[in-house]
Amino acid sequence: MSTPGDYDSLSPEERQVRDEQDRAREALEQAALPYKWTQELGDVDIVVPVPKGTRGKDLVIVIQKHKLSVGLKGQEKILEGELCKEIKVDDSTWTLEDNESVLIHLEKINKQQWWENVLTHHPKIDTRKIEPGNSKLSDLDGETRGMVEKMMVRPISALFLIINKGQVAYVFTLF
Repeated sequence: MSTPGDYDSLSPEERQVRDEQDRAREALEQAALPYKWTQELGDVDIVVPVPKGTRGKDLVIVIQKHKLSVGLKGQEKILEGELCKEIKVDDSTWTLEDNESVLIHLEKINKQQWWENVLTHHPKIDTRKIEPGNSKLSDLDGETRGMVEKMMVRPISALFLIINKGQVAYVFTLF
């Protein structure tokens, strides 16, 4: 991953090459992890493959505010470490799917921040390149939500056309 200063000094063509190299490196690093993960602003979902036929009682899963551990009884942990950010333990869950994968849902405490990795000792992704999907109003923090709600409720009541020395400007006023 390049530093912002280095990246800013590159030409558009060099940036494109660097972006492609970074994406390829990230893809290889992420593929080597013992799990796959995705995230939205408010949560992280992790899929951990386990041997086919695994039952819930065979699993040892610990979800804490700062730590995550997944393993099978009597065996080495599949993954274990410190989470890169804090989570809401009471809102985080895990389920065993088709007796061959564990789905872990972690609720972020800070719902306005992308995670660079799940566990601090695992490779990071470049969060500057994330293109978020559409957000729900409920995903926004209180201040931003209030501002958006005001904009949605107040009608645009007037449209004025101003002509000033050959320049045209449209002015919207909100009441």
